[in-house]
Amino acid sequence: MAKDMTLWWGSGSPPCWRVMIALEEKNLQGYNQKLLSFEKGEHKSKEVMDVNPRGQLPAFKCGDKIINESYGACFFLECEYKSQGTKLIPENSSEKALVLQRTFEGNTLHQKMVDVFMYNRRVPENERHESAFKRLKETLTGEVQMWEGYLQKTPGGFLAGKNFSMADVIVYPSVALLFRMGLSDKRYPKLSEYHKNLKDRPSIKATWPPLWKDTPGQDFLKDI
Repeated sequence: MAKDMTLWWGSGSPPCWRVMIALEEKNLQGYNQKLLSFEKGEHKSKEVMDVNPRGQLPAFKCGDKIINESYGACFFLECEYKSQGTKLIPENSSEKALVLQRTFEGNTLHQKMVDVFMYNRRVPENERHESAFKRLKETLTGEVQMWEGYLQKTPGGFLAGKNFSMADVIVYPSVALLFRMGLSDKRYPKLSEYHKNLKDRPSIKATWPPLWKDTPGQDFLKDI
């Protein structure tokens, strides 16, 4: 099964990491994978563009099926291999509702994080305003506080209850990136605990971004 799959990915990219965690959780080790460099522009190569015309990573093929969006790839794997490995979406209606809610909220967290990280890259220097950047950081702060609150109210140590689920597959990579970029352990103790506790989960440990192993974190978010 896994030998018919190919993943093109970039180290440290939460969307790529989501798919890798999902593959591990569904016991689909042994798939073909190609680690590419964003810095060298390898994600814009013809090989990638033939699979993903947007020139973005991840790019993912399962046989003749192409699913490039990370959410789509993760849901495809859960639906296609439902009885294999970890059950990422529960059958119980109430539990399923919470997992889906947290899963799709993860996109909001990720986007607000990217808005802060990419401000100086995306906005020309002569158009940047400190007040605009401050508002983006305040928006991200409010979002992170919301997730801290979720973990305070949710027993079990996971984002949507007592079991590891699709919500964790999707959101954990963004949480890990936040802490790598300097998010305060003291200010967000529940998120910090969640981050540290899942580090040793086999699927996460096996797919930890190699770039992060070789380079130090930053203090970019120390005031969030």
